[in-house]
Amino acid sequence: MKAYPITALCDVMGVSRSGYYRNVKRNALGKIDPDFPLISKVREIHVQAKKKYGSRRMSEQLQAEGHNVGRYKARSLMRKAGVSVAYKKKFKRTTDSKHNLPIAKNLLDRRFDVENPNTVWCADITYLWTNEGWLYLAVIIDLYSRKVVGWALSNRMKVFLVKDALSMAYFRRRPGKGLIHHSDRGSQYAAGEYQKLLNQYGMTCSMSRKGNCWDNAVVESFFHTLKTEYTDEKRYSTRDEARIDVIDYIEMFYNSYRLHSTLGYENPNDFEKGIINKKVA
Repeated sequence: MKAYPITALCDVMGVSRSGYYRNVKRNALGKIDPDFPLISKVREIHVQAKKKYGSRRMSEQLQAEGHNVGRYKARSLMRKAGVSVAYKKKFKRTTDSKHNLPIAKNLLDRRFDVENPNTVWCADITYLWTNEGWLYLAVIIDLYSRKVVGWALSNRMKVFLVKDALSMAYFRRRPGKGLIHHSDRGSQYAAGEYQKLLNQYGMTCSMSRKGNCWDNAVVESFFHTLKTEYTDEKRYSTRDEARIDVIDYIEMFYNSYRLHSTLGYENPNDFEKGIINKKVA
């Protein structure tokens, strides 16, 4: 039988070398770690969560899957599994607010807790670097569920970028008139074309105070999460490569899987489904 290095075998099995030797020692003493099944589950969740769950979210995910595991136990399991959170540096953002376009009042005023869906949407733009140049991302987030309900990607940061994100959100959700749309004072959001679209959709415009990123903190938080949990680890050769990655993150991970502390550790899709089910019942 061909022999393989321990390091190679550990990589294939998803086991740390220290964990391997620790279990070898226990087995030699006639002891088997009773946490072994949970350790495997922790590694599975670690991969599904793109290596970004700390002990609190790991605990919540394990409990959601039927395992009675508290935060400190989850921390111990993560240590045994040889997994940890990968953090990256923060990012900077820019807003083109040096213009003479009309500015709306700040109607939101940092009231981020919303009782019903399609009541307040928040919008903003960020950017990602690729070897082909910048790729810009515009998003619309429903404050109620923190769900990204609309998004658009382009190599140019023009009005059509934010219009495309807004149109996606509108046709996906079909909100009633009176929804508050909050953004920064960027020229894209203040532009006549965009304001006309807001009026067409029956939305009321709200804008942050000058130079105050905290007025749009929920979207800022999403961009921080996107970059520190995912894109900062990548080096994109093309814009198309980055585009595919971002869409996957938004639709398959952030909206559908990532646990949000503000939602009682549910993902946005499940949070909204729970409300819908309550209304049906």
